[in-house]
Amino acid sequence: MKYRFRSISAVVILLFLCFSINLFPNPGTASEKPQNVILIGWDGAQRNHIKECLERKELPNLLQLSKEGTVVSIDILRTTDTKAGWSQILSGYEPETTGVFSNKTYKPIPIGLTIFERLETFFGTKKIYTGAIIGKKDNVDNTEGKPFFNCTQKMDLFLNGLTYNSLVGLYTLSIIESNQKNQFFLFVHFAEVDSYGHQFGENSKEYNNALISSDYWTGEIMNTLKELGLYEQTKIYITSDHGFDEGKNSHNDAPYVFLGTNDKGVIRCGTRADITPTILDRMGVPLDTLKPKLDGHSLLRPFTEPIW
Repeated sequence: MKYRFRSISAVVILLFLCFSINLFPNPGTASEKPQNVILIGWDGAQRNHIKECLERKELPNLLQLSKEGTVVSIDILRTTDTKAGWSQILSGYEPETTGVFSNKTYKPIPIGLTIFERLETFFGTKKIYTGAIIGKKDNVDNTEGKPFFNCTQKMDLFLNGLTYNSLVGLYTLSIIESNQKNQFFLFVHFAEVDSYGHQFGENSKEYNNALISSDYWTGEIMNTLKELGLYEQTKIYITSDHGFDEGKNSHNDAPYVFLGTNDKGVIRCGTRADITPTILDRMGVPLDTLKPKLDGHSLLRPFTEPIW
């Protein structure tokens, strides 16, 4: 089996440029612990297209989050597809540990390794609500043999196959309202960007409108948090599993995505595997106690470990 690694020189360049690509740098602290975290996935959102939309002011809610915190580049060093992407994002591990190499080569992520299970273990199953509200079905799946089969045995909610951003958004709002008195971690997955990218291409109006729709429903989540008095207690992170091949209907080699957040403590760019360590670090989970050791690194801290 051939594994996709980018060159070491590319990784060096990535780390070298980390501190110069923040669009809205805003120094923060790694000690602030939010009550709640929402990780929002814009499946298939290409970084350059996001930048173009921001310049045209088509994504006001991502822009607002970024002004409150930052937006940084996330580069993908492995397979640019959905199973590999969300498995890495939601665990902090490389596929050698999770067993999820691609949409075609995968197995259930081993018990205990996802961010949902880490948080349930750290806070206690009765003290934190963990849920996933997902647009896609087959490639973000918890049926037997699929990547998220094991973790859903411990989660409070795993709902996938909703397809439309509006259904994902409305269901998310209801979950937030019903858990406003509880601590929660939610993964909210909008699928329309990827869907329309495959149907019409990355440079299509439909793809662009799907990004606008994802931003709109992100804004509805933000507004609901504000109405319930939860916004100041909640960190929001927006990212993507992969980008899109420029102007094409595919993402065979689409390693350029992003992380937008109201977290002022994010100080550098990184990779997909850094998302879970960042959130766990922000919520007070001591990363050095986790076994096996995470492959990703918290974006709240300088990168100090060897790259090879």
